[in-house]
Amino acid sequence: MKNVLWFVKVGVIMIVVSICSITTASADSADATYLGHKKCKMCHFKLYKSWAETKMAKAFELLKPGVRPEAKKKANLDPDKDYTSDTNCLKCHVTGYGEPGGFTSVEATPHLLGVQCESCHGPGIEYSKVMKNNKSYKIAEVTTTGLVSPVTADKCTRCHNTDSPFVGDDYKFDFEKRKEEGTHEHFPLKYEH
Repeated sequence: MKNVLWFVKVGVIMIVVSICSITTASADSADATYLGHKKCKMCHFKLYKSWAETKMAKAFELLKPGVRPEAKKKANLDPDKDYTSDTNCLKCHVTGYGEPGGFTSVEATPHLLGVQCESCHGPGIEYSKVMKNNKSYKIAEVTTTGLVSPVTADKCTRCHNTDSPFVGDDYKFDFEKRKEEGTHEHFPLKYEH
C-alpha cells in the first residue's frame, strides 16, 4: 500500500510540474505578439512582394554607418555613426519597438527589422490565428482581435512627424497623398472577406 501511495504522490508531483511548464511556456509565447513579415508573406505574397520594394522594408538599413551620408549630413547627423541601437531611431525603423513582443535587438528579434506589416496593421498574433483557421473570415471579425484596417493617419504620424531629424518644423504629413501613392500595392485577397 505504501508503494501505491508513493507512486500516486510522484504522479501528482509530475502532473503539477507539467502544468507549471505548460503555463510558463504559454506565458513566454504570449510575449511574442509580433510575428514578422515572413508569417504575413505565407498568405499575402503579392502584398509582401510589393512591400519588399518600399523604403519601409529597408528602413533599418538607413541606420547603418555610411548609408545615405548626404542626407545624414544635411540632417546634422554623423554619416559614419552606427545608429542601429539608438532608441530615438529604432522607434521608427523597426517593428514594435518598446511594445510587448516587439523588437528588442538585432540579435534577439532580427525578424522585426524594418517597418513591416504589423507596424501599420498591429501585432498579428491574435488576428493571424483567425485568418489561419478561417479562410472566409470577415474583416470586422479580425479587427476585434487587433487587426488595424484600414490604416489611419495616426498610425503614420507616430513616425512621420517633426521629431524626425530629416524634416523641418514646418513639415506636414499628407496622409491622403501617401495613400494615393501607396505604401505598397493593394491586391484583391485570395478569399472573399
